[in-house]
Amino acid sequence: MKRSILIPLKTLVWLACLWPLGVILWGTATNHMGADPTGAIASDTGLCALWLLLISLAITPLRRLSPRLSWLIKFRRLLGLFVFFYATLHLLTYVALYSGFDVHAMLADIAKRRFITIGVATWLLLLPLAATSTNWAIRKLGGRRWNLLHKLVYLAAVGAIVHYWWKVKPGVLSPVPFTVVLVVLLAARPVLAWSQRRKLRPVAA
Repeated sequence: MKRSILIPLKTLVWLACLWPLGVILWGTATNHMGADPTGAIASDTGLCALWLLLISLAITPLRRLSPRLSWLIKFRRLLGLFVFFYATLHLLTYVALYSGFDVHAMLADIAKRRFITIGVATWLLLLPLAATSTNWAIRKLGGRRWNLLHKLVYLAAVGAIVHYWWKVKPGVLSPVPFTVVLVVLLAARPVLAWSQRRKLRPVAA
């Protein structure tokens, strides 16, 4: 893709990713976050992180479906960093607003409430991915080890879905669309990889 087109697209991606934060800040400043502002902030940041995570996971299958979409890879790192950004805001909502920075209360919650346990574990999986998102980290680790490390994103995605299911009340089905999308994205990877290998066999022969 030409640089003259790529730069405006990246600007649009930045604006789209920051839009939810702007809505949250505006709603907080104008007292339009509902009866439970803390819960609304936690929900909005968590959902935003999850949607961005699924979008970033969709890039590889889309590229395999059509070589014309190979330019999407240039946005995966940016989306991944925004995933970590919103996941961190989600975690900080719990740490600051729910727990009031009370370490003992947080440790008790992590040990007792399973949705918090899996939520913290998921954030910890995202941490090394964000920390090694630079070109320097890729060179330092080497491509093979870097790719192996970044497969943690699949565990993080599963952890995020489990966190959502364990958080909602029994009978609430709001996590279903996210779960279906993740299952499709994970299943598409081996299927598309097999299809690609099958197409290359006659060429190799």
